[in-house]
Amino acid sequence: MIGQENGKNRLRQAQEDAEEVKGIMLENMNKAEERTGKLGELEDRADELLTKTKAFEKTTNQVKQKKRWENKKMKLVFIGIGVIVALIILGLIIFAIVDSTRAH
Repeated sequence: MIGQENGKNRLRQAQEDAEEVKGIMLENMNKAEERTGKLGELEDRADELLTKTKAFEKTTNQVKQKKRWENKKMKLVFIGIGVIVALIILGLIIFAIVDSTRAH
């Protein structure tokens, strides 16, 4: 009977060990499933970030082109003003020379 009792104890211990291992395995599977979900979320966020990055890059290029055009327009305006001022000065000089030659 002692041998039978000892066998039952060993069987019970093996069943308890198996249940413990089963619990650990289930916990590990749940954690793995959780990580898979989190990885999916990270992938979604990365895709969204990539989309926003492309949109930002497009916007910055548009702004850069707009500012370049504005700078070119300003240069043309300043050149135009410079030419007008130069023509006025040249006209005044010519007028002064013509006026002084008439006075003599």
